[in-house]
Amino acid sequence: MTMQSAEERQAATASGFIYVAVGLIFLLVAAGLVVAGPRGPTLALLVVAVLVAFWCLGGLYMLQPNQAALLLLFGSYRGTDGERGLRWANPFYTKRKISACAHNFNSEKLKVNDKRGNPIEIAATVVWRVDDTVQASFDVENYHAHVLTQTESALRHLALSYAYDNFEEPGATSPNEVTLRSGTEEVSAALRNELQQRFAQAGIVVVDAKLTHLAYAPEIAGTMLRRRQAEAVIAARTKIVSGAVSMVEMALNGLAERGVVQLDDERRAAMVSNLLVVLCSDHAATPVVNTGTLYA
Repeated sequence: MTMQSAEERQAATASGFIYVAVGLIFLLVAAGLVVAGPRGPTLALLVVAVLVAFWCLGGLYMLQPNQAALLLLFGSYRGTDGERGLRWANPFYTKRKISACAHNFNSEKLKVNDKRGNPIEIAATVVWRVDDTVQASFDVENYHAHVLTQTESALRHLALSYAYDNFEEPGATSPNEVTLRSGTEEVSAALRNELQQRFAQAGIVVVDAKLTHLAYAPEIAGTMLRRRQAEAVIAARTKIVSGAVSMVEMALNGLAERGVVQLDDERRAAMVSNLLVVLCSDHAATPVVNTGTLYA
């Protein structure tokens, strides 16, 4: 059987200050009748005064800013009151108060696999608030638990949709592909959209959602760190070699243009070798004075 919840609507309520005044007046009338001695018609007036006083005072309730009250009459939804301050409604109504303030939820660290199957740890913070009080109250059993469960599910799905990082190697992700580590804004937007779809059933709006923790799982963290360090060393070496080749070329061209020395192929090769060793070495070069010739 398909169940459909009622649509949220404004309840018929009134300011409570008027009913406080009317209730106090009838209480004073009832007190005066008691002092006078309730007999005959006076007893009937006393009963009416007491009933009216309790009717006026029994329907009072207080709403703070960003707070709403669902009004139920024997389980039947009668409307939602979102006016703050002292309010009054039918005393037989059940007033179920719901906070419409923004809530912050920090998820626990989840151990999941990314798109490439690497185990990672991921966590997020979600800012949300109730937008539809009827859906939050009647369409889910507990909307707070709903937020926790759906956030965990959304994080797992997000991790499976993106790689943790891209590596420039055959078969790896493209350098331009969005990853969890590099695509912060895109990943956050995808997380917000995913959560909004999951929270819609409970009448909850996602204000903001961002990743607060992202790391490789401990069992592979050391290996991935060494890999990242190796990539950094290779990138640095590539830059050094490229610069060294440019400097050697510039030196040879400068010597040739100025006519400082005429080098044959063998001496040119020796000079290139020596310059590359000096420029690309990790250690300071130690000069060697050659008193002979390359052909001795």
